[in-house]
Amino acid sequence: MPNLKSAKKRMRQNIVRHDRNIQVRTRIKNARLKMIEGLEAKDATAGDIAFRAYCSILDKAAKSGIIKKNTAVRRKTKAANHLRKIAS
Repeated sequence: MPNLKSAKKRMRQNIVRHDRNIQVRTRIKNARLKMIEGLEAKDATAGDIAFRAYCSILDKAAKSGIIKKNTAVRRKTKAANHLRKIAS
């Protein structure tokens, strides 16, 4: 347990940030699963809508530092390749 006042505050801040990061990571996973369901159904329009939502969530997470920028780019590229296979 922290003894200093600033260490106690830092601990509270870390708990809040940890909870927020978990929420965003869960949102990313749910968007990815929704996109995969749309792609497996071979529905290009539903897949495209889900892909756009997935990319938006990834960009926001990368912007706030929850995931790294290159991780977001890699995941968006992989999703776009899956979508391209379905569309053609």
